[in-house]
Amino acid sequence: MPEQKPPARKSKRRSVPKISDAEWIVMRALWRIGAMTTNQVVEALDDSTHWKPKTIHTLLSRLVRKGALEFERRGREYLFRPLVTAAECEHAASRSFLGRFFDGELAPFLARFLESEKLKPSEIEELKRILERKKT
Repeated sequence: MPEQKPPARKSKRRSVPKISDAEWIVMRALWRIGAMTTNQVVEALDDSTHWKPKTIHTLLSRLVRKGALEFERRGREYLFRPLVTAAECEHAASRSFLGRFFDGELAPFLARFLESEKLKPSEIEELKRILERKKT
């Protein structure tokens, strides 16, 4: 399994690794369930992905190299834990998207998105509350 040690955390403000679509699936399982062994990850993803265990092992190793996961050896197994939160990864992916398509600007993205979406009154109210909180 992984040969490298996870990178040491030097500060609270760490960079969030870029995660591929397949790696997101693995990370979501770990965020949802928590620390898992390799076999538990394989089992957790079996119904939804039908990936071979070797594919999952490769994805876990990549995520360790990227600094998204850490691991510890437990006997003959490896126990994996996320080093980044779902919120951190979602924010980084959102910023990357905004940078590529909207020159990093949030307002044009929201305007374009909301123009083509049908929102319930409760969703509109929630958006208003969020924007009001941002004013202060």
